[in-house]
Amino acid sequence: MRNQPTRSQSTRNQPTRSLRTAVGVLALLALAACGNETTADGGSGSVRTGPRLTGVHWNVDSVTAGGRRTEAPDGAHVVIGPEGRATGNFGCNRFTAETRTDGDTITVRRATTTEMGCEKDVQRFETAMSRAFSGELTAAVTGRTLTLTTRTGDSITLTSEPPAPLTGTTWTVTSLVSGSTASSLPSGTEEKARLTFGEDGSVRGTLGCNQFRSTATVTGSTITFGPPEGTKMMCPDPRMKLERALLAVLDGRTTYRIDHRTLSLTAANGEGLGATAQTPGR
Repeated sequence: MRNQPTRSQSTRNQPTRSLRTAVGVLALLALAACGNETTADGGSGSVRTGPRLTGVHWNVDSVTAGGRRTEAPDGAHVVIGPEGRATGNFGCNRFTAETRTDGDTITVRRATTTEMGCEKDVQRFETAMSRAFSGELTAAVTGRTLTLTTRTGDSITLTSEPPAPLTGTTWTVTSLVSGSTASSLPSGTEEKARLTFGEDGSVRGTLGCNQFRSTATVTGSTITFGPPEGTKMMCPDPRMKLERALLAVLDGRTTYRIDHRTLSLTAANGEGLGATAQTPGR
């Protein structure tokens, strides 16, 4: 008959087995953690992440093609929606394109653009921009700067721009709206009318001729304006015409919408205005 281990021998072996089991579990946990690790550059590890590209308004700063850097005209921008559709402006013409994002690589295809005539310098930039914003691009984000690089080494430099808040922003009136039709301001009144909404429920500014102040109650997507108060100067006809049109909009209940840095106000009768956020320092 074989000798059975005594109770004291069995008890002495238990801590050793328990220690080995614990070490094995910790090793498995460590391996699992390593397998799910994402490095800062999105490179190694089983989970690959890239820079945030979608849902950001990217202003185009410049395009470098063939070693030559060209600054972008005002208004050139790119927005990539979460569904993969890119929209924007090449500097003169608007565009849409289908995109696919995989980590730090974005593939752009099927671009369509409007066909407005542009100034020579702007057209030259548009040509370079449209060629660079095509095919497979490598994306790199540093702070607020995005760089898109083509396989041939050409690149586009862009900067993210946050949307403008309703309050605290100086809105410069850029168009008048009647129903579904937007028209430019009367000649000579460009950048004459501005609105600023305060945190205290006020709105003030200039209507093209006279300074004014009123109340503005914001509820959801509506703004209700109170009776305006202001100066009573007489100005040339174009500026008075603009002022009368704006007073008709800034009266009572309106609906408003902000699209990044563009504000639209529409009264119940379909009359309205369009305005853009003034660049700080201007």
